[in-house]
Amino acid sequence: MISELDELYKQVILDHNKNPRNFGVLENPTSHAKGHNPLCGDQLDLYLVIEDGIIKDVKFNGSGCAISKASASIMTSIIKGKTIEEAKQLFEHFHNLVTSDPEAEIDVSDLGKLEVFCGVREFPSRIKCASLPWHTLAQALNENGYSDLISTEV
Repeated sequence: MISELDELYKQVILDHNKNPRNFGVLENPTSHAKGHNPLCGDQLDLYLVIEDGIIKDVKFNGSGCAISKASASIMTSIIKGKTIEEAKQLFEHFHNLVTSDPEAEIDVSDLGKLEVFCGVREFPSRIKCASLPWHTLAQALNENGYSDLISTEV
């Protein structure tokens, strides 16, 4: 039987998939990266405006499964207004969340809305869907601000 918490998480993911926040193309970004998951076809463009080390604006565009789109939507909502270092720390926390042992207890107290992705770690094929936006963010935060296509497959 699905717990009420699992049902809530599913609803949040479905909401962000149907009504993604910060979806579109950002004119004159200071950083841009493209991400692709060739196994399922998820594609993502991430646009950032960074001023004085702070992410002032962010948008994403592309297509993908519900988990990928919801991850990008929630990620962009959370990182707006954060410093580059704070965004990098969030990437590390998120990556640890989705790649940890499904049986391990995780402290999600500092993850806020990202907690909805806790269940992804139980489905290895979905980890790349959830993490694609985050790996794309890591590329967009690199020194020169623009990157070649990154892929979930090496």
